[in-house]
Amino acid sequence: MAHVVPRELDLNTCSHDSIVDKFNAVPGLRTSTAFFTFLRANLVVNPSAMSSNANTPMLEPYSSQTLPPPSPVPLAAVSDNHRRNPAAAPSLGPVPDDLPPLEIGVLKDETDQVDALNLVADSIAQQRQLASFYTVFHPYLLAVLIAALGLGFQFSWRMKRDLGMALMLHSAVLMTYLLAIRYFTGRYIAIAEGLRWDWMVSPDTGDQDTVIGVRYGKTLIGALVLRLEPPAAVMAAAGTSKRRTRSSVFKGGKGVIRAWTVMLRYRGKGVGSDLLHEAVKVTREKCGKDAAVGFAKEHANSTMVLPEVFNGQFRKNEQRAAKALDKVLGEGTRRKR
Repeated sequence: MAHVVPRELDLNTCSHDSIVDKFNAVPGLRTSTAFFTFLRANLVVNPSAMSSNANTPMLEPYSSQTLPPPSPVPLAAVSDNHRRNPAAAPSLGPVPDDLPPLEIGVLKDETDQVDALNLVADSIAQQRQLASFYTVFHPYLLAVLIAALGLGFQFSWRMKRDLGMALMLHSAVLMTYLLAIRYFTGRYIAIAEGLRWDWMVSPDTGDQDTVIGVRYGKTLIGALVLRLEPPAAVMAAAGTSKRRTRSSVFKGGKGVIRAWTVMLRYRGKGVGSDLLHEAVKVTREKCGKDAAVGFAKEHANSTMVLPEVFNGQFRKNEQRAAKALDKVLGEGTRRKR
């Protein structure tokens, strides 16, 4: 019996009837006509008519009208252009309108002045944490602490050979060290609680100090207490009568900053500089365009409860405040020129 080798069929070029006849002519390959009809229909399907399932690969280029065309400028070029010229960089969108406004000016309302006084009192109380931090790591006291721990080690371990006693003794030394610092710095709380309304009243003229505040929305975040002092000749003529002075009497006088503080979370953002600018502006409006402005020697935060050897950081803060005021005054002088 001769071996029959079926030839390969081109299903795309054959008609339905010829396919069926040729397959029926081969023994063992007879099948239903419906199967070949389904096979031919799937071979001629247009790839673009396939389902757009995300798991199905696309067989021809796909274009969407909802996606914008890619930018002709590479992303690296945009970033480089932003570094070279930030003003020419594309904007990220408009600034939201719901941000609270930042306002600065003289506080006239008594409630606002009380809030400013409380902000100053808080800054005095915060000196306790700063003093404690600076004192704990002061070189002199650290030397004393190390010596005490060494003596405790000599007594408890080398002499008694008792590890439990050594741990207890060293813990007691550390606790005594920290409690002593907490006790001596606690006077800052008493000073803050002793700040009263009469602190803002001049004993010479009886006038109340000018209070300048910065408000972020409804929250007072910065305060400055400014005392306007008349010239020395006017003060001598007035004597100690403590009568209220007129605004014209301050011509030729000076402005003395008695308190200057900003809430902790808003420090380092330029709020303090804005307060100094406003203080210089108010002083020169009342006392003349060449009036001097400076910090009071006995300002609200000038009281030190620890010996002077432990107040080095506070003195550095005062020097930084004086430099900030000098910078503001220098900017005003350059503007006049």
